[in-house]
Amino acid sequence: MKNIVLVVDDSPETIGMLNAVLDDAGMMVLVALEGQQALSIAQNMKPDIILLDAMMPGMSGFEVCQTLKKDAELHTIPVIFMTGLSDTEHVVEGFEVGGVDYITKPINTTELLARMQVHLKNARHAIDAQLALDEAGHFILCVNSQGMITWSTDYVNKLIASTPDDKDWQHQELQPVLKAWLDHQPSLNDALSINTSTRQLRISLQAKTQNGEYLLKVMDTDTANEISLLRSKLELTGREAEVLLWISKAKTNREIAQILEASPRTINKHSENIYKQLGVDNRTAAASKALNVLD
Repeated sequence: MKNIVLVVDDSPETIGMLNAVLDDAGMMVLVALEGQQALSIAQNMKPDIILLDAMMPGMSGFEVCQTLKKDAELHTIPVIFMTGLSDTEHVVEGFEVGGVDYITKPINTTELLARMQVHLKNARHAIDAQLALDEAGHFILCVNSQGMITWSTDYVNKLIASTPDDKDWQHQELQPVLKAWLDHQPSLNDALSINTSTRQLRISLQAKTQNGEYLLKVMDTDTANEISLLRSKLELTGREAEVLLWISKAKTNREIAQILEASPRTINKHSENIYKQLGVDNRTAAASKALNVLD
């Protein structure tokens, strides 16, 4: 299947040159001459990668990219800026609004194609990883150093969507808080509490990716409190309390293993320890005791 490339530039000469080069490279090329047209095409066709002129009359490339990154359906598309500007200010601005790379004009097409292949490969890996995390039921999001969400699982999307004015909250409140936290270089498993108008979220650092992004795990504080309550009231370990919570939510051991990123065998062992600690013989009885505590 051909990769779909959206080229956005107000120069017909640049458009023509890139169209020929990319077509020869076996890619399908979409063309936009200005920002609003680019957004419309992206929403209808969802390209695999976007080559975006930084400085255009009307809506600049930076504004186009910023708008794309606010769209839940489009924010994972890698954007490479094309610019004749070499000063640091505009390069930094491109990364701040969500660009993954930039290339200066006049364009070295060999270099451009090489960079595009790298970002297309990274995007495919990210999509594969996201699908796997979605299927496992994880609350995971990935952000760049500016605190901007580059992708998130469906579970996180639903959690954010349950927040009133979720887009404004995500970009006006969540992003600057995450940026400030990441600027202090938190260690793995360090956590941050964030309040919304309807709930409190606990966000912990799980990993830093090779391209400088951060993998974060999100937990509704209510869930964290339930785990803490089960642990203290039933004298369980932290992991046993997590397993019991998901047992009480009618999850199978295989599903729990996926959620907690453990092997089914490990979850089976925890379940046996839980039954012994609670003095019960089966999942139903264990779930009943857990629900009594939580109620």
